[in-house]
Amino acid sequence: MKLALNFRFLKLTVLTFLLCFISVYHAEAKDIGWGIPKGENHEQPWPGKEFDEIVRQNDAYYIGSADEKVIYLTFDCGYENGNTPLILDVLKKHEVPALFFVTGHFLDENADLVKRMANEGHIVGNHTWHHPDLAKVTKEKFNEELQLVEDKYKEITGQEMVRYLRPPEGHFNQQMLDFAKERGYYTILWSLAYMDWNVDQQKGADYAYNQILARIHPGAIILMHSISSDNAECLDKLIPELQKEGYEFKSIQYLMTEDAPVPFE
Repeated sequence: MKLALNFRFLKLTVLTFLLCFISVYHAEAKDIGWGIPKGENHEQPWPGKEFDEIVRQNDAYYIGSADEKVIYLTFDCGYENGNTPLILDVLKKHEVPALFFVTGHFLDENADLVKRMANEGHIVGNHTWHHPDLAKVTKEKFNEELQLVEDKYKEITGQEMVRYLRPPEGHFNQQMLDFAKERGYYTILWSLAYMDWNVDQQKGADYAYNQILARIHPGAIILMHSISSDNAECLDKLIPELQKEGYEFKSIQYLMTEDAPVPFE
């Protein structure tokens, strides 16, 4: 009887250990699709404590200081459909810096635009070569995706890529964040975005303009897609309006250092 009880206790102990291990494993491997509520009345949106902490504790950013009316413009560039030149023209006109996250397809097909981004003082970041879900890839695949972009960018510009990463579709987990930190990358998410990526459902420049004005807040990291004609056409009106409201556009590097950010050239 005593032997049977001991065996039963051993089984329960092992089962409890396995359940705990599985729970921890799934918590660490959980795929997070980044999303954040809409900001209103110039107040910063709040994704919740769990999301905020996992970002802030892992060399990642989704928002800047609530005490400064600073805006960070970022563009995801999966491919080119004719809008990026206009975006660059407007940024140059208003002397506004931006961060462009590029894929392998964009680098392969648009070397001249990538050179222009770098030459005009913008930062070009890594959006992976094939645009996979980085929360589901091996470490080897993760490194390959980033290395291919780094190598092509250096081939085009002669410069090393600044290590800013935007995971495709905002999918990440603790493993992905660890991989990024090991390669010296900062993961850049966002605090303001809207449905602008579907080229068949563009709603006009006024729509994009109103979406941003309604949600703008101090420290906003704005995600826009360069394939959106709405975005390209609204910027020339949007930038001076936001400046009139007291906002400044700064390089994402301003978030990384207490020193003065690299000036726009």
